[in-house]
Amino acid sequence: MPLYAIDDRVPTVHPEAFVHPDAVVIGDVRLGAEASVWPGAVLRGDYGRIEVGERTSVQDGTVVHATAELATVIGHDCVVGHVVHLEGCTIEPFCLVGSGSVVLHRAVVRSHALVGANALVPNGMEVPSFAMALGVPAKVRENAVKEGFVKEAVEIYVGNAHRYQTGLRRIDA
Repeated sequence: MPLYAIDDRVPTVHPEAFVHPDAVVIGDVRLGAEASVWPGAVLRGDYGRIEVGERTSVQDGTVVHATAELATVIGHDCVVGHVVHLEGCTIEPFCLVGSGSVVLHRAVVRSHALVGANALVPNGMEVPSFAMALGVPAKVRENAVKEGFVKEAVEIYVGNAHRYQTGLRRIDA
């Protein structure tokens, strides 16, 4: 598992979490039980704290960073899609952040919300519970998401992480 300390900042990874060997976790990063970090993802807590809740997946190519003033917090039971950029923001539980999207400083995505693929949630924006944030910059569509919409995707990634923990092996040609 590619974990790195920087100065006095050391990752804390729950024993039931999965970090793919081609992901990078640096500094003050906390991963909850059954969280997963997939190939090419970078979680860099060199200046500030990053938290990833239980059963949350951070998928391939995603970059998560924090500033000295602004932690990046991702709640439990979330799906963070491929090639997402999160920095200095809060993603509450039961959210989906779509592939290619960007969520920036002081933005808050409330529980059960969805950030659409390739959306830009700018500094300070709040996405209400059960809303969708779509477009660049994101516009909010309230009451557009049903409760439990992300549950199946969360369960798929929890199962996939267990599969990788036991079945993944490197093959050198």
